[in-house]
Amino acid sequence: MSAQIIDGKAFSNQLVEKISEQVATLKHAHHFTPGLAVVLVGEDPASQVYVRNKAERTKTCGMRSIEHRLPADTSQDALLALIEQMNIDDQIDGILVQLPLPSQIDDKAVIQAIAPQKDVDGFHVVNAGLLATGQQALVPCTPYGCLMLLQDHFGDLSGLSAVVLGRSNIVGKPMAQLLLNANATVTIAHSRTKDLEDVCRHADILIAAVGRPEMVTGDWIKKGAVVIDVGINRVPAPERGEGKYRLTGDVHFDSASEIASAITPVPGGVGPMTIACLLRNTLVAATRRRNIAIDNI
Repeated sequence: MSAQIIDGKAFSNQLVEKISEQVATLKHAHHFTPGLAVVLVGEDPASQVYVRNKAERTKTCGMRSIEHRLPADTSQDALLALIEQMNIDDQIDGILVQLPLPSQIDDKAVIQAIAPQKDVDGFHVVNAGLLATGQQALVPCTPYGCLMLLQDHFGDLSGLSAVVLGRSNIVGKPMAQLLLNANATVTIAHSRTKDLEDVCRHADILIAAVGRPEMVTGDWIKKGAVVIDVGINRVPAPERGEGKYRLTGDVHFDSASEIASAITPVPGGVGPMTIACLLRNTLVAATRRRNIAIDNI
């Protein structure tokens, strides 16, 4: 079999269009524009690309984009002071501090300093706790994007067996909680899981989020399963020339696509959904802060 390609880029474009319509309605009916503030500390090349893409997409939606680019030697106290200013700025609805941060800054302290109602990354312990107890939360963007792709593909996830390969606070744990809330039966697997390949082979839905290039091969996958590849890894590509790289996921795409019924590619799968869901979270944060009802997106 040859798996159906789950096109995250196309889905994200549709989602951004819906968000843009909602933003236009808010401007017309309520006379305000949602604002997203992004903070970049240092000059990490990958982070610079992410921040630039986020800013472009934010403006595309008609939202206000605020950028703070700080030098790599910025102190933790200075960053926390900036966050406090943004917490009380009524024109800022969402705050995102780009990770990773330089070694002199404790990322946990920074995340917890962001007001939970403006935490559009969904990393604050308050939002994590709300999600874990099935309450209204701002949800981490990558897992929420995965959930949207799955719900679009399946409709109802009730009763499906899902394996989440990876247990990070950013993807693995919130992904498992979202699937539980959608009535799937969930297993979290990781490097210490016994018979890891066999555990994966029992999944109707396999979410790969381990950060190891092409770790999951076709013989790990149940025939007809749906595979969501969260990984994005730069690996050498000497066939393209000296010093060249290519992007690959945590799944060996060629072998997996012969077994799975549907699969996300890398790039073009989960990645575009992450930024689209960041914009969705900003819109949700803006309307919740003002007690404004909007269409569910």
